Amino acid sequence: MDINRLVIASNRLPVVINKTPEGEVEIKPGSGGLVTAVSPVLSDKGGLWIGWCGSPDFSDADQYLTREKVDVGYMLKSIDLTREEVDKYYYGFSNEVLWPLFHDLPMMSNFDPAYWPMYIRVNRKFAETITEQTNETDYIWVQDYQLILVASKLREMGIERKTGFFLHIPFPPLDMFLKLPWRSEILMGLLAYDLVGFQTARDRRNFINCVKTLIPGTRSSGRGQLQTLETPDGEVRVGSFPISIDFRGFAEQAKSQAVADEAWFIHEKFPDRTLILGVDRLDYSKGIPHRIRALENALERYPEMQEKVTYIQVVVPSRMDVPEYQALRNEIEQLVGQANGKFTRAGWTPIHYIFRSLDRVELLGLYRTCEIALLTPLKDGMNLVAKEYCACNHEETGVLILSEFAGAAAQLHLGALLVNPFDIEGTADAIHEAYVMDRQERKDRMRRLRRSVQRNDIFRWLDSFLEAAIAKNLDDLPILDEVYIVSVKDHEDYMRSNA
Repeated sequence: MDINRLVIASNRLPVVINKTPEGEVEIKPGSGGLVTAVSPVLSDKGGLWIGWCGSPDFSDADQYLTREKVDVGYMLKSIDLTREEVDKYYYGFSNEVLWPLFHDLPMMSNFDPAYWPMYIRVNRKFAETITEQTNETDYIWVQDYQLILVASKLREMGIERKTGFFLHIPFPPLDMFLKLPWRSEILMGLLAYDLVGFQTARDRRNFINCVKTLIPGTRSSGRGQLQTLETPDGEVRVGSFPISIDFRGFAEQAKSQAVADEAWFIHEKFPDRTLILGVDRLDYSKGIPHRIRALENALERYPEMQEKVTYIQVVVPSRMDVPEYQALRNEIEQLVGQANGKFTRAGWTPIHYIFRSLDRVELLGLYRTCEIALLTPLKDGMNLVAKEYCACNHEETGVLILSEFAGAAAQLHLGALLVNPFDIEGTADAIHEAYVMDRQERKDRMRRLRRSVQRNDIFRWLDSFLEAAIAKNLDDLPILDEVYIVSVKDHEDYMRSNA
């Protein structure tokens, strides 16, 4: 199969279009892991990105997107969504059903039956636009959980396209997936693609297990990161493709004068402190309350850290009109206030809390300045912040503390300190271990991390997925060495056996 053009389809475009109260059109760069990861790929290769502009009932977005072609380096095509579609397809089914369930938080799911028909409707709307904007030589790469049904809708319409799907969030184990009322439809939607990609070997195994259990007669074959599933209705390739970042882009900008100046300002603001950094979108899957409790525990049990460390927690606002997210913000701010009220001394406040988005220079300044990154999601598809932190740590003296439930743990376990975020004391111990770690061990660990991220960058992610998509024979593909760590104990055993 020859690919004439790569077409990305995702819920959101890499830009956001808004109309100001004065009626003027405002265009801003998008944010989030998908934009960070995919934009460099399309800029490098060229292509088309199809998605929603970010504003409901905005019917003339395309006329403004043509002006963005030179800036982003590829074509953009907007999907028009009504407010009702956004409410029920995006905020509803995608983020109240699939997101919590796929993050092993079923009690947070709202299985409202009114959401499902709208999810179908919007997925068909994407399929119709793909039909209009592409031809049979294009490769359609659909991104993430909001658009699982696109390939099945194309088939229903009788449209022949080569399609791939990549899930950026985790795929749940069988016992969790069975709780989904629309489990058969979601599973069949995924099996309509030619290739389905997951972040980790664990996610791939979970999916294959669900297919084999729910579709009798399914057989699997293959080796390494890619397997073939043969169901009674057809054949689909299933692989694990850990997403990454533009390592060179982050590393080079981190050395720029603007970032150096930002880092100097941060040092001036927090003199003679070991800085610990957390950067997260506001979401209950990120484990921010657990992390703050762990820091408080560390300050109590290791009093020598008091007045010596400052924890900078950046929370990027998200879904603030959802009551659960408002409650989470209140909980985080109460915990921050509690810890600061308990430990603050003259000239020292243990937690510096930032609730807003940061521009790129501010963020990279923090990556470059902070000696410890504390990233402890309860569950995460990958966690690109961990990789960004490593790329920007060109002095190779930072320490990465990472949740074992982040997808990135499978790749970064040889250099990071892995923790169970539910283990408050264990995480506190890791914070102390990072604080007292000698310079040579820091450099050895960070050097391993940076080499790994550099070798497995965003462009390798793209190439490995497309190679899997177009290969006629899976035996021709390279076998990637995959190590999946399921617990801190496994990590310790692996380190000892490979010492």
